[in-house]
Amino acid sequence: MEKTLIILKPDSVQRRLTGKIISRFEEKGFQTIGLKMTRISETMARKHYAAHQGKDFFEPLIRYTISAPVIVLALKGRNAIEVVRKMMGATFGSRSEPGTIRGDYALSNRFNLIHGSDSPASAEKEIGIFFTKDELFEYAPTDLPWIYDMSAGEII
Repeated sequence: MEKTLIILKPDSVQRRLTGKIISRFEEKGFQTIGLKMTRISETMARKHYAAHQGKDFFEPLIRYTISAPVIVLALKGRNAIEVVRKMMGATFGSRSEPGTIRGDYALSNRFNLIHGSDSPASAEKEIGIFFTKDELFEYAPTDLPWIYDMSAGEII
């Protein structure tokens, strides 16, 4: 099982799409192990997007990120990072396929609704930025045998 961080960005919150987006992950079968609404500080935004520092879109990205509250989620599931990123769609909403979150709800290239970790190392780092250990919950969902084929006693 893999963990990933999701940020429902300011445009998701402002457009009241958070419930629809979260329900997609729940319906897919991902386990929510952390969830909260927060406001990302400028310091935190600069830390989170440090890889893009110096690029022409960096400062507008920081302004956008800190402009309104966000919802952060820690999700757990089989191949969570890969599957979540497919569900999100291409980075630019205008280029995202219908059926993806961005393809269904985004047109802007900057206001693209959602962030998802891109690797296990990023997920671990990002989850650590947004959640304390006390804010993450490990529990055994009763529906796992129905989400994953566990007919052999383990996830297949």
